[in-house]
Amino acid sequence: MLISNAYAQAATGAAQDPSGGMTQILFMVAMFAVLWFIMIRPQMKKAKEHQKMVEALAKGDEVVIQGGIAGRISKIGENFLHIEVAEGKDGPVELTVQKQAIGALLPKGTLKSL
Repeated sequence: MLISNAYAQAATGAAQDPSGGMTQILFMVAMFAVLWFIMIRPQMKKAKEHQKMVEALAKGDEVVIQGGIAGRISKIGENFLHIEVAEGKDGPVELTVQKQAIGALLPKGTLKSL
């Protein structure tokens, strides 16, 4: 009696998908493609533009670092930049920052006080 009830429940419980699960796979591929074009691709494009900007930096360029400090580039090293941010008693006040910390390149003449 108990066994026949179990067979009856198993027979009516699951219906087979005629596409064999391809619908789920196609849905997952479509979702990945949407995420790629909405999130990943624009981020990669922005990173390439930032890398080009960093490679094109030259002495005398006016920049803003990611912390919001603005200054003029005084020296360029392999991985670091020296940025003049103010005038002090003994000469200009310089910060040493990594090249990747540059957030934006300002138009020439923006920082007239340095």
